[in-house]
Amino acid sequence: MLTPLPAEDWDDHAREALAGTVPLERRNADDVGNALATLVRHPELAGRFLPFNTYLQKSSRLPGRIRELVILRTAHHHGCGYEWGHHAVIARRLGLADEDLIAAQSGFAADEFDQVVLHAVDELHSGSRICPATWTALGERLDDQQRMDLMFTVGGYGTLALALNTFDVQLEADAGNEELYTEMGS
Repeated sequence: MLTPLPAEDWDDHAREALAGTVPLERRNADDVGNALATLVRHPELAGRFLPFNTYLQKSSRLPGRIRELVILRTAHHHGCGYEWGHHAVIARRLGLADEDLIAAQSGFAADEFDQVVLHAVDELHSGSRICPATWTALGERLDDQQRMDLMFTVGGYGTLALALNTFDVQLEADAGNEELYTEMGS
């Protein structure tokens, strides 16, 4: 649907949209990746959305492991191979095992708290809210700000998945392992 912005069309507006998200030396068509190179087709929107997305990825109060479970479950719900491919790699760097990635797809985790987290994502996806019992169960390990970050991570990455899927953004050949996602059946 939309391809990454060609190198010859990059201008100061496209590069400026990535400020605060991408180091200066990578703000170009060859080094930024397909998702960001596509989003900069609308520099004003990208310049406003990407700082929020960067907050969710790098500054959120959610523990990294929980954040990646949330993102992976959200990617699974949306069938977003691009998100899955990149975040499976990040999740593994944070110590998540194949069993955790399988849980993010199936919705069934061996760890009791991971199960609560996956259930919260499912509730947000299917009913647009976390029910009081799940909110309370999340509160056993997460404070109010972390639970808020969890909700906004589902929303932010859900929005990104909608865009990536609609624009048909392709996972880079050297990026994450979409094969695992495909093999596990979605």
